[in-house]
Amino acid sequence: MEKITLQHSLPEVFADRTAVVSDIWHTECTFEKGKSYLIEAASGTGKSSLCSFIYGYRRDYQGMILFNRTNIKSLSVKEWTAVRRSHISLMFQELRLFPELSAYENIQIKNQLTGHVSRKQILSWFERLDIPDKAGQLVGKLSFGQQQRVALVRALCQPFDFLFLDEPVSHLDPENGKKMAALVEEEIRKQGAGLLVTSIGKHLELSYDKVWRL
Repeated sequence: MEKITLQHSLPEVFADRTAVVSDIWHTECTFEKGKSYLIEAASGTGKSSLCSFIYGYRRDYQGMILFNRTNIKSLSVKEWTAVRRSHISLMFQELRLFPELSAYENIQIKNQLTGHVSRKQILSWFERLDIPDKAGQLVGKLSFGQQQRVALVRALCQPFDFLFLDEPVSHLDPENGKKMAALVEEEIRKQGAGLLVTSIGKHLELSYDKVWRL
């Protein structure tokens, strides 16, 4: 997948608004593979909705979203499975980890499906993110900031053309934010991938090709 294009897209819940001022909604914009984007937004402007529309688990929007030239509403279940396994990885704002499983078990659920990385690689990422002692602990007993780092590792356990990170550092201190940024930058460069990071103020410190206002 080389590009993702939004053509006059808008969440249906915004349809009755008389004016929407945005770089993304009700316009045409394209995210290109190999480039990094920061999407800055106030609460309630559809930041997480944007991620969920592109990831395909919500369809309540107007306009069109295209993967290359294909309208994503035409994709079959099988095609969406392929997209989520090999082309787009998403770190959810609410993380969606299983609290009754350990940090490592949460990651293995995904990695067993993709077979993308080794146990050694996963544990090395834990080390780089300063949570090497948390791999065997139940996620429900970790702080939200620790859980964010676990969720990032899970997001990296697959091949991708685009990596979406929805408010990835909202609960991280600056030093751990820098560690996350370094790892993300390394992995997107390795895969030649595009990166979309959302923020309502505190964001991943990277050199972005473009900043969008939602």
